[in-house]
Amino acid sequence: MKIIVITGISGAGKSLVAKHLEDAGFFCIDNLPPLLIPKIAEICSQSYKKLDKIAVVIDIRGGELLNDLLPSLEALTGDGHTYQIFFLEASDKVVVKRYKESRRAHPLAQEGRLARGIAEERRVLQKIKDRADFVIDTSNLSPKQLKEAITGILGQESSFKGLIINIISFGFKYGIPIESDLVFDVRFIPNPYYIESMRKHTGKHENVKEYVLKMPETMEFLDKLNSMLDFLIPNYVKEGKSQLVIGIGCTGGRHRSVAIADELNRELTEKQHRTVVEHRDIEKDGRSAGR
Repeated sequence: MKIIVITGISGAGKSLVAKHLEDAGFFCIDNLPPLLIPKIAEICSQSYKKLDKIAVVIDIRGGELLNDLLPSLEALTGDGHTYQIFFLEASDKVVVKRYKESRRAHPLAQEGRLARGIAEERRVLQKIKDRADFVIDTSNLSPKQLKEAITGILGQESSFKGLIINIISFGFKYGIPIESDLVFDVRFIPNPYYIESMRKHTGKHENVKEYVLKMPETMEFLDKLNSMLDFLIPNYVKEGKSQLVIGIGCTGGRHRSVAIADELNRELTEKQHRTVVEHRDIEKDGRSAGR
């Protein structure tokens, strides 16, 4: 029997992951006391329907009961079952934004102090996060992209064991994405902003894309970047890393970084890597993008 434990930071998207797993044929249980996991596995394995895929959502709402999670998982292994831990993560800024939009109270936010609640939750969950098979940062993932990431993990047969590569194009004038593992500055490439016919377009426009990608500097940069990633990715996987966030930045995040991020995505996809692309600043006002 395969059991997936969905856990992580409140507001990071655990309920959405449970929904995707349910669509994929998993029997899902929300807010289950961890001590009951072995019993649920026993009941499901003996049911006439022979349920063999279970997903349980377990998080900080369980309070002190959360301490039973790791011992319960060890008991599962002893009973011959396999399990995986999906740990959902998101930046403090994103979690705060989501809570404000939902108007819900954080389980640990005493007297409404959300930041303290989030910090305490991270502390409590750290041991579980360290044991997780997949740490999925949803800070920059749309619901559709999160579903694709989960689908990719479930169907992952390659040697890269579910590594998700998140490519983010951005503008330095708006700040570096704080979740980036690797950041590359492509402002050394000639800027299409200064060409009148391209200024109002983005790196997704064919003329802009062709202009950027045919630059000798761009071709050499991509060649060196791909060689470096060919070396880094297998070593990240060997060390247990499940997500790699690559930031590609230009001045305004509308032209060069967009074209290069898309091209990098194409090349990594051809190598059978799981990728997600976000153009963080592509819709922002481009009037001063080249300044």
